[in-house]
Amino acid sequence: MDLFSPEFDPNTNLLPKDGTVLYYGQIMDNTSAEFYFNRLLETIEWKNDEAIIFGQLITTKRKVAWYGDSHFKYSYSKITKEALDWTPELKQLKALVEEKTGETYNSCLLNLYHDGNEGMAWHSDGEKDLKKNGAIASLSFGTERKFAFKHKSTKETVSLILDRGSLLVMKDETQTHWLHRLPPTKKVTKPRINLTFRTIVSDQTLNK
Repeated sequence: MDLFSPEFDPNTNLLPKDGTVLYYGQIMDNTSAEFYFNRLLETIEWKNDEAIIFGQLITTKRKVAWYGDSHFKYSYSKITKEALDWTPELKQLKALVEEKTGETYNSCLLNLYHDGNEGMAWHSDGEKDLKKNGAIASLSFGTERKFAFKHKSTKETVSLILDRGSLLVMKDETQTHWLHRLPPTKKVTKPRINLTFRTIVSDQTLNK
């Protein structure tokens, strides 16, 4: 099922079952979205992402960064990252996202895709460091990109276009039952920045 209409009700669940995905559309005007895109490009400590696959260290063209309330450690693809302190812009965006979603977050994973050749394979964000069934808020800047979901059992799919300055929230059992991805495309030649605000739990938050 494809959902390409720019008009969405943030109270409407885009998934047919087994989870909750809410799309708020653009939550800021284009001027603000362009401002934050440029500031994030300039001020974030971007690094090429790394993953260990079949015992080999792979370095991606995609760049990432990890920020949080504390120096949280976050592990995925057998690589552990330590959170940096919030920048002023990230604090502003975190407050805006918390206001819109009614949720609270203590960390943010950022991805920089230079063009459509860079994407993300099917996966779910089910790492043990994350709050189980907690909300993950995805804020997009730069060029629009298609984003897709696939049910782990039935294989049914849902997809939509994420516009610049737009907000999408995944919560409840979404990560248990659904995969998501950012498919590569030759049609996109401009960069995109994605922020996913999350909640880290475990001994890290108890021992701050």
